[in-house]
Amino acid sequence: MNADKLPMDSRRKFIKNISFASVFFLTGEITSCSAEEVMLYKDKVQLRFIVASDAHYGQPNTPYQEMMDTLTLQVNLFHEQSPVDFCVINGDLIHNEKFFLPQVKSKLTSLNMPFYVTRGNHDMVSADLWKQVWGYPLNHDVSIKQYAILLGDTSDEIGTYLSPDLKWLSNKLEEHKNKKNCFLFIHIPQAKWTANAINTPAVFDLIQKYPNVKAVFHGHEHDQDGFKMVGKVPFIFDAHIGGNWGTAYKGFRVVEILNDNTMITYMMNPTEKLNELSF
Repeated sequence: MNADKLPMDSRRKFIKNISFASVFFLTGEITSCSAEEVMLYKDKVQLRFIVASDAHYGQPNTPYQEMMDTLTLQVNLFHEQSPVDFCVINGDLIHNEKFFLPQVKSKLTSLNMPFYVTRGNHDMVSADLWKQVWGYPLNHDVSIKQYAILLGDTSDEIGTYLSPDLKWLSNKLEEHKNKKNCFLFIHIPQAKWTANAINTPAVFDLIQKYPNVKAVFHGHEHDQDGFKMVGKVPFIFDAHIGGNWGTAYKGFRVVEILNDNTMITYMMNPTEKLNELSF
């Protein structure tokens, strides 16, 4: 069901829970738009996905199980109204202790669409355990429709902040250079935009060689829900879905690619939705 054809009650909830929206046009122009304007584009969506990060499942003194349940419930509710092609949880799925990783997988399997994950600095597990739990390696790529999804590793078993494997990234960007778009997901920001980022100019030099890179997505910075531009490529943050610090709300980002390759992206803030509806 398209969002512009939703029952009035669902329309109101959809509109209320959009925190903000940005439109990235093919011309390189960027603008903001209202929730009502987002709904006008719904019939033109060719690809839709969700990205969220920083669940910190297992962090002491946080309601981590409830927060993860809220995420999966709200993503599934969104999917019922506006079908999602896939979801990415972009790092820090757990909080340090490796025995939480299978528990997170059990929670995420309740999602009603394909989902993929990346390792963050708090996902302190070995490459072998990662592959054992998720069934694919730390650096992983998927093709969906005309699009390439690159999932890069930016940490290690002791939580070091790292750059992605540039050889792997270069090979994959080259392999997918004829795809309509390429989306890169890496947990650690690679420019010192924020206090917890690192500086790896080679990442940006490489990305700029491939004009089909549509966007790069970061987690890690719980208090960031905007974007930075490098050339025509947006580097986008999605706040947090768990943990004990960050934006006042815990939400997830929706990304929509329209038929003309315009990209619309917005944050969904479902924090209060559970209090409004009876489940």
